[in-house]
This record gives sequence, structure tokens and C-alpha cells, in this order.
Amino acid sequence: MALSRRQRRSAFRTGQYVLLLVIVIVLALLADWSRIGKAFFDLEVAAKQFPDVITVALKNTIVFTALGFALGLGMGLLLALMRLSSVGPYRWFARGYIEFFRGLPALLIFLAVGIGVPTAFDTTLPRNVAIMLALGIVSSAYMAETIRAGIQAVPRGQVEAARSLGMSPARTMITVVIPQAFRIILPPLANELIMLTKDSSLAFLLGTTPAQQELAQFSRQALLEAKGLTPIVVAGLCYLVITIPLSILQQRLEKKYGAGVPGGGTV
Repeated sequence: MALSRRQRRSAFRTGQYVLLLVIVIVLALLADWSRIGKAFFDLEVAAKQFPDVITVALKNTIVFTALGFALGLGMGLLLALMRLSSVGPYRWFARGYIEFFRGLPALLIFLAVGIGVPTAFDTTLPRNVAIMLALGIVSSAYMAETIRAGIQAVPRGQVEAARSLGMSPARTMITVVIPQAFRIILPPLANELIMLTKDSSLAFLLGTTPAQQELAQFSRQALLEAKGLTPIVVAGLCYLVITIPLSILQQRLEKKYGAGVPGGGTV
């Protein structure tokens, strides 16, 4: 008897699952688990990472990310408003800034801010300030476009209703448009925060002391003292402590706000 299309799809999926299971079993039988455990999950090496990996590295990663995100959000909002401005030079500057810094690797921006600028102007920047500036510049170019899209997604009727109540354009933007725009763009902003957390690993380019190490630099230093990749695994788990809750938050925000832009209503 010929199989129906649905039965063929089911049989094909079952075959895929069986093949995957066979591959997993073969790899499990061939693997040298004692060597893998020693290389990746050495509990003695992992224990040596604590508590500094939490009290120093994880804390610094969170601080660098928060500073960069705050600066990037402020700059991104300003750039988005300039991008939508009726004044030509504002639009040109914002567009040039966004295109320029979105096209550069974050690595180059860190080197330019932390090494290039101080060298060119014969000055020094505090390390935390340089990291904040670099992360802020990296994130602002992306967040500016996200915020601009959110502002443009606010129903035109909301603006017209606010103006009919006598609100000025500036007050309409501040009290009506921007709050609704941020409600729309919360999910992509959460995603930007996750990416910025990973970009904070570039802070090691600007030099560091043991008290200033973030997760990537902390694990690199520990890797020189330990045989195996356990420090990298520990650092990876610490990054997941940050990014998994943010990913869950992003998914919940998408379910709540991501179905579409708010419809027209009263101001």
C-alpha cells in the first residue's frame, strides 16, 4: 500500500531521529570521557576560579555592559531624532554616523577610542571611560535605527490627537511618541543588550589589572595557569548567567509587544 504524504513525512522524520541517535551512541562509545572531563570539567581547576570569577570578572562585565548600554541608548535616541529631523544637516550627520560605525568592527572602535584618541591628543582616558565610550559608540549606531523604526511605527493618529489637544511638537514627541516607541522596541533593545554583553569581552584590548578583568580576560589569564579549557567553560557559564535571563526576557517581551504596533487610541 502506498504511503500518504503525511505518512512519508513522519517516516522521514523518524529515520532522521534514528540516524541522529545512532551517531550520538557511536560518538559516546568512541569518546575518551576521562580525557574530556579532565580537559573541560576539571573541578579542581574550576574551584580555583571562585570567588574572583563572580566578585571581579562577572561584576566588571555587568558594569561595563550597563555603562555602554546607557550611553548607547542616550546617543541612539539623539541620533534617531536627528535622523527624523526636518533640518538637513542633522539628518546627514546622523545618517553618516550610523552608516560609518555600523560598518566598522567593534575591535577597531575599541582600539581607536582606547589607544588612537589618547595617542593623537597626547592625553589619557580612564579605562572605564574608554570602555563605556567604545561600547556606547558600537551600540548607538544600531540602537538609533531601532529607535527610529519604533518612532515611525507609532500610529499617526496618536500624534494628530496630541496636537489637537494643543501640545507642541516637542511635547508630543516626549510625552506621546517616544514612550509608545520604546514599548514597541523593547524586544530588539533586549537583544542589543545581549550582544553588548558579549562585546564587552573586547575590553581586554585596553589593558587591565587583576581587579579590572572582565570574564574573557579573566579566563584568558586562568588559561595560562591551568592545563585544559576548564576556565573557558567557567567563563562561558558566567556569560550564560547573564544572557539566558535576558533571552527569556526578550521572548516574553516579544510575546507581549511583538505581535504588532499598538493601534490608534486616545492620548
